[in-house]
Amino acid sequence: MPDFTFLLLYVRDHIASAAFYRDMLGLPIVEQKADVAILPLREGVMLGLWLQETVEPASTGQPGGSEIAFAVADAAAVEATHADWSRRGIAILQAPTLMRFGMTFVARDPDGHRLRVFAPPAA
Repeated sequence: MPDFTFLLLYVRDHIASAAFYRDMLGLPIVEQKADVAILPLREGVMLGLWLQETVEPASTGQPGGSEIAFAVADAAAVEATHADWSRRGIAILQAPTLMRFGMTFVARDPDGHRLRVFAPPAA
């Protein structure tokens, strides 16, 4: 099976999106070109922010049509991340809520991509 190495999001402004993810996650922008910005998510996995109008072959998908999930240790970490992101002015779509898969909240990036933070229920 091929290695999973990139998560690509189509965006309206890759420079603004890269700054958003850099500030939100504390990650460096390791590459920025005329139509793409790249940040390291973890060893061997990069986040690519690709200017929608330059995607080849052209995509019918629109910016904001994806969700990225971030697992944290417990419900307290969900609450702390929610508080931190709220203080930073990141748009919150769903306040911390207990759902069947655990405690979660949902924010959105500048293009409307959903950013879900969750903690699985304690065993």
